[in-house]
Parts: sequence; structure tokens; C-alpha cells
Amino acid sequence: MAAVMMLEPQIEPCFHEDSYAYRPNRSAHDAIAKARERCWKYNWVLDMDISKFFDSIDHELLIKAVRLHTDCVWVLLYIERWLKVPYELQDGSKIDRDKGVPQGSVIGPVLANLFLHYAFDKWMSRYYPHIPFERYADDTICHCATQSQAEALKVAVQQRFAQCKLMLNDDKTKIVYCKDSRRKGEFETISFDFLGYTFRPRKAKGWNGINFTGFLPAISNKACNRIREKMRSWKTRKQLFLSLETLAKSINPVLRGWITYYGKFYPTRLKRLLDEVNRHLARWVTAKFKHFKGKPYRAYYWLGNISRKETKLFYHWQWGVTPTANSRR
Repeated sequence: MAAVMMLEPQIEPCFHEDSYAYRPNRSAHDAIAKARERCWKYNWVLDMDISKFFDSIDHELLIKAVRLHTDCVWVLLYIERWLKVPYELQDGSKIDRDKGVPQGSVIGPVLANLFLHYAFDKWMSRYYPHIPFERYADDTICHCATQSQAEALKVAVQQRFAQCKLMLNDDKTKIVYCKDSRRKGEFETISFDFLGYTFRPRKAKGWNGINFTGFLPAISNKACNRIREKMRSWKTRKQLFLSLETLAKSINPVLRGWITYYGKFYPTRLKRLLDEVNRHLARWVTAKFKHFKGKPYRAYYWLGNISRKETKLFYHWQWGVTPTANSRR
């Protein structure tokens, strides 16, 4: 899109170093890694949730932000017209749009990022430079030294967002204590979700072989449930006309995506989840081959032998999640 090609090079250098979404050479993994590092240093987190962010962006404030970076008439005209595209309801009727950014376009994420750059990032840099944060689109966490600092920041952010015609979701915005082996205090909330990962106290082993409790990210329960739902949608026991090789080709791209994204941090939890793929495969074997019917143990044994001979057949087998008797549990 020409407007994006014109606008993005002008605004990209201005963005905050801890803004990670829709930017070159930055990723969700970068944001998660930085959050993990800072959770080791800071005891408290303000986990922010902006209520209906993309639907609440004020057009006048957004255009004001865009004008700070371009005076190109056709770019401004295009953006203004695009913002006013009517919203279509399920019944086909249309409602005029006086706020919000239409989603599903190339320019939408760029404009949303620009809006929060001025509504939050620059404001934080000016008034709270000592409080680090990670922001991925509207998903934001701030790291605080004390509980009182986190509480004060929450109030300040609420006031700031009111100025920008945004609102924090009180039910989902929370203050979190980063509990671990060094932090012995008690607090009601000791976990938060960020970009598909849950940060919470977890058992870990140090470089010296000593076990400890760290405040670490791992795939979230919500993400696990979505993965299980996807596994069920495969309906492997109805795919009996497929060969094992064809079945592998059909699900490997999905497995690769899960492992690439959710296997980056604390992979043990994802490996336990992916063991369920082997259970689906074993059920497929018992349904496809008569001599395995009612004998799931033999199906696992057969799959296990194949996994040792063809280690790259299924993507999760390459990752060490191979069929064993324990997979039946």
C-alpha cells in the first residue's frame, strides 16, 4: 500500500525501543525475552488491558499524530477517508464510523502503533523514565520496584488514557508480584499473561545444577486450549484414507508453527502438550489397522519404532516428543 510505504519510513525511527509490534527486526519473542529479564530485576508488574483499543482510537487525535510526521496531502486524505469507512454489521447494515481503526488492513497496525506511541510511550519516557515497559500493540506490561509504585502508575495511566479517550479495563488490568525463590512475600496475584505466555513461579534448574523457583514464561492455558481445539479439529480417526506420510505433511506446518512460537521459553510445558499429538496418532493407527484395534499399547510401540527410523516424519518428533508408553497417560 502506497500510503504505508510513504508513512512508515518516517515514523519508524521515532518509535520507542520497547515497542515491538509491526516493526522490522523486532518480534513478540523479543518482547517476551525482555519481560523475562526485567521480571528478574523488578518485583512488581502492572499488567495493562486497554478496553476495546482498536475500536476506541480517536480520529482527531490520530490525524494530529500523523500530521507530525507528514504533510503529504494525498496521504492525509487517504487516511482520513479510510478511517471513515462504515462499519458493517452481521445483518449487512452499515454504521458510520467516528472512532476506531478498521482492522484487517496493512495501514491499521501502523496507525494504532503511532497512536499509542504518543498516548503512552512518549508519555512514559517523559514522566516515568525510571519505569521500563514492553508494549506489543495494545498488550503492555510495566515493571515497578514496589507495590505502591505500581498502584500509583495505574492511577496515572488511567488519567493519561482518559485524556486520549481510551480506558483501562479494570477487571483485566492487574498488579502482579513476581514471586520466586528470592521473593518470599505473599500477594494474591502472582501471574500474568503476555503474548500467549503465562509468567508465574516455575521450577527450574540453575547452571550449577541446583533447583530453584524462577518467575518464568511458558505457554499459557488459553494457548494450550486453542491447540487442543485445533487437534480435535483434525478428526484424525476420520482420515483413515490417508497414509501416515500424508497425514504428517498435512499437520507438520501447524506443529512447526506451535513449536517455533511456544517452544522458545520453558519448552517442557509445550512438550507435555504435544505428547497429545502422539495420542491422536495412536488412535488413528488403532482405527486404520484392524490388527491394532483395541490394542493402543501396540499402536504406540509401532509408532515409536517408526519415530526412531524416521525421526523427521513428524515435526514434533524432531523436537524429541516421540511416542512411548508414557504417551498413553
